[in-house]
Amino acid sequence: MLAELEHNLSRFNSRRSLGNGTLPNASSYSLNRGLTKDPSQMGSMIGGLSPDANRHGIHTIPKGDCAACDRPIIGQIVMAMGKMWHPEHYVCCHCGIELGQQNYIERGGKAYCENDYHDLFSPRCVVCNGAVKDRCVTAMGKNYHPQHFVCVECGRPFGPEGYHEKDGHAYCKTDFYRLFAPKCTGCQKPVGARFLTALGSTWHPECFACNDCSRQFSNGIYFEANGVPLCEQHFHERRGSLCGSCHGPINGKCVAALGQRFHPEHFGCSSCNRVLNARNFKDHGGQAFCQKCYEKSNPSFTVLS
Repeated sequence: MLAELEHNLSRFNSRRSLGNGTLPNASSYSLNRGLTKDPSQMGSMIGGLSPDANRHGIHTIPKGDCAACDRPIIGQIVMAMGKMWHPEHYVCCHCGIELGQQNYIERGGKAYCENDYHDLFSPRCVVCNGAVKDRCVTAMGKNYHPQHFVCVECGRPFGPEGYHEKDGHAYCKTDFYRLFAPKCTGCQKPVGARFLTALGSTWHPECFACNDCSRQFSNGIYFEANGVPLCEQHFHERRGSLCGSCHGPINGKCVAALGQRFHPEHFGCSSCNRVLNARNFKDHGGQAFCQKCYEKSNPSFTVLS
């Protein structure tokens, strides 16, 4: 269209010059040969020629004035931010790239290309330092791309359980407990929300049991020997305070005899079951006898016939 306009205007101006009966000199002929290629000059030139051009069928009605250069817009036009622009004048206010054929973002009455807008105004990901252009995760006072907000230990994204913070870093539940949670004295694994404290240590409830038989304690009652928990039976076994007769724990008075301890009511004659004490029994083959039963099996005299 511009070439056609130039051609028509050139013919129009040539005819006007020749109509005066004089030949154009070299300079005037060169001046009227064509229009400038500078778009900033084109508007004024076309505006000046429009009366004569319209008479020859060349329509040069401006569509409006460009918001950048205040000159008439002939041809393509960009409508943006409620204004009209020459396509080459509607550019990013930061880098100068034309915005007519791409997305732009307005801020403070100025147009920015997407890259410059995000570089200048979007939050920065603390991991990659790149602009967060879409979804942003904010945690621990920092911004992250969603794909960069992961466990600092294993690199996996966080699930429904969320994350645990330690020294400004985010950990998944598994790694956090593995690295920082107290360890169970029984199994040496990290304890979670349910735990108990005993003997100055931390335990899983299911791990707090008798050290010798692994039975859990009934009613929460346990005994301690050398820093380990024991049930009553094994506590007394280690102390040597089990009854030599019933093998039950002795918690009160006892009879010490035959290298063992007995409940007073359980220390008796091996023959007649008479209850004895430490002073009135006879030892025979590691067994306790009353005097009478002992004499029956071991008479103190022999009758000669």
